[in-house]
Amino acid sequence: MKIAVIGLGRAGLPLAGVIADSGLEVVGVDIDKNRCELVNEGLNPIPEEKGLGELLRKYGGKSLKATACYKEAKECNVYIVITPLLIDGDYNPDFRNIESSFREVGKILKRGDLVVLETTVPPKTTEILAKKWLEEESGLKFGEFHLAHSPERIMTGCSVSRLREFPKIVGGVNEESGRKALEIYKNFIPNIRLVSSARVAEFIKVIEGCYRDANIALANELFKIAQDLELDYYEAREFANHEYCHLHLPSTGVGGHCIPIYPWFLIKEMEKKGRFNQARLLRASREINDEMAFYWMEKIVFQCLKLNKPLNKIKICVKGITFREGVKQLYHSRNLALARGLMEKGLDVYVYDEMFSKEELEQMGLRPLKPEEADIVFDCFRLSFMEKRTCQRS
Repeated sequence: MKIAVIGLGRAGLPLAGVIADSGLEVVGVDIDKNRCELVNEGLNPIPEEKGLGELLRKYGGKSLKATACYKEAKECNVYIVITPLLIDGDYNPDFRNIESSFREVGKILKRGDLVVLETTVPPKTTEILAKKWLEEESGLKFGEFHLAHSPERIMTGCSVSRLREFPKIVGGVNEESGRKALEIYKNFIPNIRLVSSARVAEFIKVIEGCYRDANIALANELFKIAQDLELDYYEAREFANHEYCHLHLPSTGVGGHCIPIYPWFLIKEMEKKGRFNQARLLRASREINDEMAFYWMEKIVFQCLKLNKPLNKIKICVKGITFREGVKQLYHSRNLALARGLMEKGLDVYVYDEMFSKEELEQMGLRPLKPEEADIVFDCFRLSFMEKRTCQRS
């Protein structure tokens, strides 16, 4: 058995490494030729991903070979597609990346091969769109090849351990595809469970993201209420949480490729059906979380007004611009949105993030500054202020 992993990003590359570590031969396909070269040299292009460097040193260029050419994966029997699905300006899913990957796989697909989609997608994507793309390019009919969905359930920074320890699911477009995918995944995923269909597998992953988004929105709303009531949300949360209640931590909003995206899959699907009332909570959660950046802008300006300096002369440092601490990613970062929003107001704004060099920050149009050199520092990950007391008004 030879497995191809299509897409060597933050989800695909750890998966390829874990598969190679199970003793199987892996071909990784990615459009980034530089990334392919690094993998084949045994070098890790995602240094913050724990355990990945060791796997690539051991298998890169050997049992794990990376290429930008799909034809070099034509001898594979299993194709796992894990290329990104983004959303457009109107929050509709943009399938171009995934369609391109499936059509390229279709060109080399053989009878009896298995294709598994791991990207999180709206329900019915695998059974309708993926099947259509493969049939059109391969000339085969579904049944001559197998098709399933097994959504990634990793967390950036600890993907390798999550693949080895966290429960994973798989569902086929038909029963035979599901069983075949289950038997293959058992070779490299210790905790794999079969669900009734690809559609159910897709829905499971999407609603996990919806759950997180709604609960973070609840935490953010309760945090704001606690502030107005002049009480400590964190103390209240500590004693409110128990077996039947689990309140999340507040934040500057929700970023990344997952949680802020998945609810839109269901919101948009209900809108297409004219069922606007059936996604009210999902939409409200999205709005609450995205508005948190504006809430913290007001808080920062209020802190500035306490200082005995002209507002436009106060050096503000936003500490932490990534969407999550310790992860060098900015996609949908509400921390970055916060910093840019303050800049648009004409304030003297700087940023600090240990994940980025001074040059990288400047290339993004940001001004780097060490926190100790600022008048006010807002720590995005701890939602706390630091300020120079000597500048306070009496």
